[in-house]
Amino acid sequence: MKTLLLEIPDSIATAIRLPEEDLEIELRKLLALSLYSKNLLSFGKARELARLSKYEFSMLLGSKDIPRHYGSDELLQDLNYASS
Repeated sequence: MKTLLLEIPDSIATAIRLPEEDLEIELRKLLALSLYSKNLLSFGKARELARLSKYEFSMLLGSKDIPRHYGSDELLQDLNYASS
């Protein structure tokens, strides 16, 4: 597995107005939202990055007015799931 480590200088980390214990998860969510909205990550990979369930990530997208990219692959997955 390839891991990417993003270093954020202390001066920036402390300037972000979030409690330290929430910083990583909130930055993961923001990065996932940004990459998904630019069509750089699929829904599944974006929610994996954000460490959220499908429902939670869908709700997060809605709360930020980011439209869901729903392609034929996702439709087929949903149809297969519904018929099982």
